[in-house]
Amino acid sequence: MCCRYWTDESPEIREIVEEMLRSPLIGRWQQTAAVKTSGEIRPADVAPVIAPNRRGEKAVFPMRWGFREKTLLINARSETASVKPTFRDAWVRHRCIIPAAHYFEWEHLTSPSGRKKTGEKYRIRPAGEALTWLCGLYRIENGLPVFVVLTRDADPSLRFLHDRMPLILPEQAAMEWIRPDQSPEELLGAALTAMLAEKVREITA
Repeated sequence: MCCRYWTDESPEIREIVEEMLRSPLIGRWQQTAAVKTSGEIRPADVAPVIAPNRRGEKAVFPMRWGFREKTLLINARSETASVKPTFRDAWVRHRCIIPAAHYFEWEHLTSPSGRKKTGEKYRIRPAGEALTWLCGLYRIENGLPVFVVLTRDADPSLRFLHDRMPLILPEQAAMEWIRPDQSPEELLGAALTAMLAEKVREITA
């Protein structure tokens, strides 16, 4: 599961943001949605996403998080995206990478009475990696690009939080992920699962 992630002001992300801000799509998005260049990214926000341009070259686009269906779909299961009608075309033709510093997850707890509740918030990132490269899919809605984040079974070290986690690749494999001629199935084995999880100490007034 992934419903929040964070982008910071690091040189690597700043370069990506600057390319997004040069996109001719920025002006159109600013009329209808919140365009985020740093901080916590939430569903329905517009953020920088890496995908191939019309020439098949790596480029950065402003994309809204979420496919509009009956509800806003923000995630897709990597195990079934290739066969689900909503995602199967994007799985073949429209793969993207969402750059982040880390993502967030909350503990999913069950009380003695069986009631579900949310616990502590954690920031999570792959061990030994400068950035968190989230794998996604995108499509065009009303002439503008929108994306979902792909998920997979969580690593055992994270299952105290949730049974799902984002599909995350190392940088080189992430750049392969967006290539139109690349088979996505061939890259699933490169997914990173060793994560660093740290409790977020929220500041309250």
